[in-house]
Amino acid sequence: MTATTIDRPQAATTHLSPRLTASTAARVLRQLRHDHRTIAMMLVLPSLLLGLLYLLWKDVPTFPGQESTFDRVGLTMLGIFPFVVMFLVTSIAMLRERTSGTLERLLTTPLARLDLLLGYGLAFGLMAALQALVTVTVATTVYDLDVAGSIWLVVLIAVVDAVLGVALGLLASAFARSEFQAVQFMPVIVLPQFFLCGLLVAREQMAGWLQAISDVLPLTYAVEALQEVGRSAAETGTMWRDIGIVAGAALLALALAAATLRRRTS
Repeated sequence: MTATTIDRPQAATTHLSPRLTASTAARVLRQLRHDHRTIAMMLVLPSLLLGLLYLLWKDVPTFPGQESTFDRVGLTMLGIFPFVVMFLVTSIAMLRERTSGTLERLLTTPLARLDLLLGYGLAFGLMAALQALVTVTVATTVYDLDVAGSIWLVVLIAVVDAVLGVALGLLASAFARSEFQAVQFMPVIVLPQFFLCGLLVAREQMAGWLQAISDVLPLTYAVEALQEVGRSAAETGTMWRDIGIVAGAALLALALAAATLRRRTS
């Protein structure tokens, strides 16, 4: 009598596969191609919001030789807007994967959790690069944003900041049970970083304990890097250090998201 073999679903592996990561990124991009509202939110919304700031401050008088309010705040917003938009989009997108059962099916294949999240990060990172190019182009041409340093450095910082938003969005989605809960993480993760990044109040003017909190928030370093580009035409060590910190925080968030990712919402 011959033994019969029962086919069982193959569990997700723990080994990274560049091929599976690229396949996941391609699948996410195909889904995005048919979601016109999400594409509009990623590519158009930051430019529209920046336009509101331009209209708000364009007629505010400044002293000769003084940097305009829009040049100072608008440059910083080129990093903050992509961060916020990508956080919202990715946290909801990953949650839909869980609630629809897609994630459950994917994780019965050789696809590792980190492959899945790196694929998401790669796909949305490409969208973030396109978003940054569109937003920076509109800001410097339509809104006359004046930047002392290289525009390409502004694009680079905006992309890294958007990838940070992607990574934190994926991490937040691991703890949400519904799209409403995913949105609720925004005041917890995004707003404290916005308040303490140095845009509203200079960090050296904050209380000591607030400065200590600001020192561990990655958005602080994204804002500081953009301010460095806005002040000087030359590249600085501080700017590259800040970019490295933001990129490291994004990788750490992706690793934590892979460790905490659940197959289902219940």
